[in-house]
Amino acid sequence: MKPFVARLIAAAALLSVPAALSAHRMWLLPSATVFSGTDGWVTVDAAVSNDLFFFDHQPLRLDGMKVWQPDGSEGMLQNGATGRYRSVFDVKLDKPGTWKIGTEMSAIMGSFKVDGVEKRIGGRRGPPQPNAPAPLTVADIPANATDVKVTEVSGRNEIFVTAGAPTTTVFKTTGKGLEFTPITHPDELVAGEVAKFRFLVDGKPAAGLKVTVIPGGKRYRNDEGARELTTGADGVLSVEWPTAGMYWLNATLTDAKATSPRATERRMSYLTTLEVLAP
Repeated sequence: MKPFVARLIAAAALLSVPAALSAHRMWLLPSATVFSGTDGWVTVDAAVSNDLFFFDHQPLRLDGMKVWQPDGSEGMLQNGATGRYRSVFDVKLDKPGTWKIGTEMSAIMGSFKVDGVEKRIGGRRGPPQPNAPAPLTVADIPANATDVKVTEVSGRNEIFVTAGAPTTTVFKTTGKGLEFTPITHPDELVAGEVAKFRFLVDGKPAAGLKVTVIPGGKRYRNDEGARELTTGADGVLSVEWPTAGMYWLNATLTDAKATSPRATERRMSYLTTLEVLAP
């Protein structure tokens, strides 16, 4: 799959509908998040599925997957492979501290009509077809177009793993888009305790941000167990973990602060998978 098309599919999966209503969810699942010493390996599954952490829909492509070492420099993804329902790869944790693994994407999506016929910007969802034309861009919108709707989308999908003592360099923010800057370290979460995470939008507290938290294992429960939480005026989210296990956290935000030509809306998303340990 071409990287551009892969980014568009990722954008659609992240931003098409609110998290609680989405049939398909994107996720990264590490084999563990806490390791001792600097000779360990973490294996990561990457997929889009109906039930969290169960492979039943399609893999996440590895084109844009990156690794950040504890000092913030780029690390190495190894043994990557993509199958029918999931991708999988390894990262060797050969430096002490907290590592970040994931993707950052941005794209322009939308549509317009010419003589009543709708045309889409940014290509189609799904695998590319042989000899298919290149996706349309904003520059392809003609002067006589009607019903022009252009949206600037961006998203982050990342996880954190720690070798030895936790560190915080990988949480450095850029001041652009929706970002996660934890108060409680994400690799020090314990069932029955409250964790606090701060969210920023363009470097400022994301007040009133809606965040969805869902425990894994839905396939074996009748109830999804989703909780819809909201950040305070300081952008801080408080989460109490009822049980140990893996949790999927998703925050989405839409505003009118797009900077791309002809875009009137900006949609942002943040995803992470968190491991909560027993006390």
